[in-house]
Amino acid sequence: MDLKTFAEALDRYLRPETFPLAIRMVRPGEPLPENVKRPLADLESRMAICQGIAVARRYGWTLALTRDDVGCPLTRVAFGFDKEVEFYTAGEACCGMYTETAEAGRVTEAAVPKFSFSEYDALVAGPLARASFVPDVVLVYGNSAQVMRLVTAALFKRGGYLTSDFSGRIDCADIVVKTMQTGDCQVILPCYGDRVMAQTQDHEMAFTVPAARFEELTAGLEGTHRGGVRYPIPNFLRYSPEFPPKYQELDKLLIASRASRASRQA
Repeated sequence: MDLKTFAEALDRYLRPETFPLAIRMVRPGEPLPENVKRPLADLESRMAICQGIAVARRYGWTLALTRDDVGCPLTRVAFGFDKEVEFYTAGEACCGMYTETAEAGRVTEAAVPKFSFSEYDALVAGPLARASFVPDVVLVYGNSAQVMRLVTAALFKRGGYLTSDFSGRIDCADIVVKTMQTGDCQVILPCYGDRVMAQTQDHEMAFTVPAARFEELTAGLEGTHRGGVRYPIPNFLRYSPEFPPKYQELDKLLIASRASRASRQA
């Protein structure tokens, strides 16, 4: 569907604090979109992918990250920019920080969604509303209520539950790799690195939409809005509150005073 229409729907029904992003994986031999910034060449930094995503969603820039631009070795493996080595597959990079043993680390690393080696050359991320390329994934950061709205929108036509997996690490692989490989929306729990290096805040979560579901999600946002599921959440306020005892005492005195005045006037 038209990306501008999708971006307008997200803005209307969610009011996100940062730019929803269009993300595309670039295959070998495919040219990068025009007017993209490269972290190493243009910003003199090798970034984690979550950090590049933060720059795109907060600054409104479009970035392209290749192997040379990515400083996080875990990310380079997950995105197929580097081949796995035994230290990684044996769980040594995970052990001591995220898992008690290397064996548990091995299980964790094996579960990380991954592209095959050299399947892609680069990741491109930029604001959805002005993307000059067709995205594989749209990424939206928001608070839990905004993510809840996206979940209900994703289920509007098909019903049921949305299933996502969480590990607390390498959320960039969940954002891009898993979303593309499953072809389904994902609720994203920002990982530790996303919070440390990309400065994602404690109140933020994220949600991803694969290309095949852009139109369905837009219809879901519209449909659930008509049904009364809205953001900002419309709090129920039509009730009589209970006031403190002294307020109640004052209220009685005021009522008595009004009654006395009315009696005298009569």
